[in-house]
Amino acid sequence: MGIRVNIQKAGSRSRSRHRPMGDINVTPMVDVMLVLLIVFMVTAPLLTVGVPVDLPKTQAGQVNADQAPLVVTIREDGALFLQDTEIEPDKLIPRLSAIGESNKEVRIFVRGDKNVAYGEVLVLMGRIQSAGFERVALVAELPEDDA
Repeated sequence: MGIRVNIQKAGSRSRSRHRPMGDINVTPMVDVMLVLLIVFMVTAPLLTVGVPVDLPKTQAGQVNADQAPLVVTIREDGALFLQDTEIEPDKLIPRLSAIGESNKEVRIFVRGDKNVAYGEVLVLMGRIQSAGFERVALVAELPEDDA
């Protein structure tokens, strides 16, 4: 009698240790997706377009538009902005006319600081309408509910 070595079993054990894994480990992918979600949640509020002004509050509903409107902003100090770019008052109408040359139906939102005189905002809206733009609207914030 001697010692018997089962070579077949030893070989099958070594093969089972090095067999490729058929399952996908999704934990790293979930970690990456959560990090991306957090990054987008933090940066999304920073992507708002506009000049910072203190808008008046109103009960009017929101306007739904199909295309992005042009935004004209008048700050408390009287500075005018077209989108985010400061513009001289005498150059506003020619610039709007050049932008809306192909489409006079372009929507123009006028944002005025609540400390700007009401008459100045109306004069600005009148100038825009006299240039041929018919879709001019005021922008205001919705009041916060105290309930």
